[in-house]
Amino acid sequence: MAVKMDLTLGPIPFHWSAEARRDFYARIADEAPVDTVYLGEVICSKRAPFHEPDLYETAERLERAGKRVVISSLAEIMLKRERKATQGLCDGEDGREVEANNAAALLHLTGRPHRVGPYMNVYNEETMAFLAARGATHFALPAELPRDAVAVLGEKARVLGAGLEVQVFGRASLALSARCYHARAHGRTKDNCQFVCEEDPDGMPLDTLDGPGFLTVNGIQTMSRSYMNLAAAVPEMVGMGVTALRLGPQKQDMVAVAHIYRDLADGRIGADEATSQLDALKMGPGFSNGFWWGEAGYRRIARMGAADGVSA
Repeated sequence: MAVKMDLTLGPIPFHWSAEARRDFYARIADEAPVDTVYLGEVICSKRAPFHEPDLYETAERLERAGKRVVISSLAEIMLKRERKATQGLCDGEDGREVEANNAAALLHLTGRPHRVGPYMNVYNEETMAFLAARGATHFALPAELPRDAVAVLGEKARVLGAGLEVQVFGRASLALSARCYHARAHGRTKDNCQFVCEEDPDGMPLDTLDGPGFLTVNGIQTMSRSYMNLAAAVPEMVGMGVTALRLGPQKQDMVAVAHIYRDLADGRIGADEATSQLDALKMGPGFSNGFWWGEAGYRRIARMGAADGVSA
């Protein structure tokens, strides 16, 4: 591929311990060929105090390693303290870009360059143009958008001179709730959750009554059970105007995943080879790409119009 595509690492959506986060980002800084790393708590504000003290030290280490750091805002804001924390993040004077994942962040970023995250649900050109006119320079699209919609938004992004980012690996975010099912599943309330989500660092599998499970719970967030894997679609994304490929952090070897996608984006390997290398990592949840083809998200489509079933 002739066009240089950025490789990004999204914010950690799970409740990992402060030590686990430090170790993870140290390895990303030293070993992962990613261009941009998003930092910050995006799911539950109650988790933030566990890692906020390390946030800027982590950012500085990543930047010394040549990574661009973007600070991500909460995706759901319901409390006054969450609004104030979001304002503080947006008004920060460290000069780093902010990714807005909630309209409360947009309130404080309007008129200044910023990014729009996947939780903002930019589904059409009018929304993209509206946000771009108010300072948005880069859009990370929701995971459920099919290729035809991405192509339309890619053309609009070209016209606007904006970056366009698509998640190509990791669990897809499907919904956010005011309730915390993770706590409820353990007989606890949201206010007295005792941070039970930390027991599931890759999310809690959710079974169904009538067949294989296809969902995962992460606090107030519902995610896919399988990992999205759009390696096969990366070559065509260049022609669609996609400028960045996002990896969603998981409790897997993300350095190995990053190297595979870097080689793919740079044209050193093809889509089939990248897919084979990812399959060889033998990740338990399996892969899916149904959303990209306009099908049920949990499916893995071998080629356009041909499904090979449900990922394990």
